[in-house]
Amino acid sequence: MDRRGLVVNVRPERREEYLALHRAVWPRVEQTLREAHVTNYTIFAIDDTLIAYYEYLGSDHDADMARIAEDPVTREWWTHTDPCQTPFGGDGTRDGGWREAAEVWHLD
Repeated sequence: MDRRGLVVNVRPERREEYLALHRAVWPRVEQTLREAHVTNYTIFAIDDTLIAYYEYLGSDHDADMARIAEDPVTREWWTHTDPCQTPFGGDGTRDGGWREAAEVWHLD
């Protein structure tokens, strides 16, 4: 299992919109994540920063992430969520400005 952490800022004026979207994530978006071997996906919020965590159970992360990015329903979902986000600490390296965080420590 591969643990992944990501961080992005949410635009203060769109924070409530972002939170409302995530109170009712589209079922097809969730299914696409599951089909791409993503599990235990969690997004935390602290002020205007979002911290995401997920576990990847597949064998080709890049291919599975590409498959998610090709899904038309997920792409439509992103047209709603991405405008709510702004890169954390500078330029983002993922769609929507998400930046990967390096794992420093893990308690088994």
